[in-house]
Amino acid sequence: MTNPVAAPNPTRAIFLLSMAAFASQAMVRVTDSLLPQIATDLAVTIGAASIVITAYGLAHGTVQLFGGEIGDRFGKYYSVAGLSAIAAAATVLCGLAFSLTGLVAYRLLCGLAAGCIIPLAMAYIGDVVPYEQRQPVLGRYLTGQISGLLFGQVAGGVLGDLFGWRNVFFILGGLFALAAAALVAELVVNPATRASSARAQRKGGLISEYRIVLSSPWARFITLCVFVEAALLYAVLSFIGADLHLRFGLSFTMVGLVVGCFAIGGLAYTLAVRMLVNRLGQIGLVIVGGALVSLGFLTLSFQPVWWFAPVATMLIGLGFYMVHNTFQTNATQMSPQARGTALAIFSSALYMGITAGVAAAAPVVDRFGAVPVFLTSAVGFPLLCLLFARSLARRRKTAASAATSAD
Repeated sequence: MTNPVAAPNPTRAIFLLSMAAFASQAMVRVTDSLLPQIATDLAVTIGAASIVITAYGLAHGTVQLFGGEIGDRFGKYYSVAGLSAIAAAATVLCGLAFSLTGLVAYRLLCGLAAGCIIPLAMAYIGDVVPYEQRQPVLGRYLTGQISGLLFGQVAGGVLGDLFGWRNVFFILGGLFALAAAALVAELVVNPATRASSARAQRKGGLISEYRIVLSSPWARFITLCVFVEAALLYAVLSFIGADLHLRFGLSFTMVGLVVGCFAIGGLAYTLAVRMLVNRLGQIGLVIVGGALVSLGFLTLSFQPVWWFAPVATMLIGLGFYMVHNTFQTNATQMSPQARGTALAIFSSALYMGITAGVAAAAPVVDRFGAVPVFLTSAVGFPLLCLLFARSLARRRKTAASAATSAD
């Protein structure tokens, strides 16, 4: 097991990484609330317009397969700063697109630039924070990521209503630029951000690191779990706003506010993360989180009036981050000797799952509405959580038996 790099008070450096995560996650989810507006403006169906989500997820997920190599070659902190700058320019181009084809192309470009920001930041945290302290630190880092999610979803509705969907992308471009500038400033004044690079520690190339990660059954299992998690939940989130608009006639502003409740549930988790981890443990977090997500999707499926939706969406957000943060923490340690590549594979699986889920759900939503996909997630997500909890318990039992035998 590799030892984390000693870094004097990494709090500020991690906070600035969370700024970049804010912009990256806002870009991922902003089209959830903008989807009806984009479809209307570009004269396509909502199902057809959802390709802007699929395209972004595809690019975002694919490029992460090379995230470990990027971080090793240029340094994790350097890479996040540079990719944030490129994403700023690509996001502005999204606002200048005047056809669905052009918007898809620029979303692809932005996804390629922003895709590695979050996994490289998580790998940096894995380098500088010991495993025993890592889940609460990752939980606090999630504050920036979840706040970006909230901003993206709410901005898509509220700012889209006020200024139009194109101007939303211009605002997001400015956020990427601000994050890039802050990260560059930290690189200048904080030697620890430069010392964290794995370049000097590399013993093999990209293929060697992939072999290390994928040879581990546990790493393969976690990767599969996050893929299914994304397909069952993150992808389905993309259609909550459209469902509320079509079924209940909610304005785009209200749609953005309701969908943003998912992030409020996530923020509630980050505020209580230390208490929840201590009280429930990882297995309890996964089981309870899965139950909350199921309850939320069942409520969305059968709600008689729209105002059940904010509470249901908040429950889904709280439950999801209880589960996902546990997945993240295990992912940071599934292959410590190739952590950058391991986190890149983990994050890539997440976005590939979003892409697959949206692609599968879109024709169903166009023909039958969103309720069938909500019900699928209500059943499938808690089953995934039970499977992971059972596997985690078995793994810990095996480790404890091995330790006892060694003694």
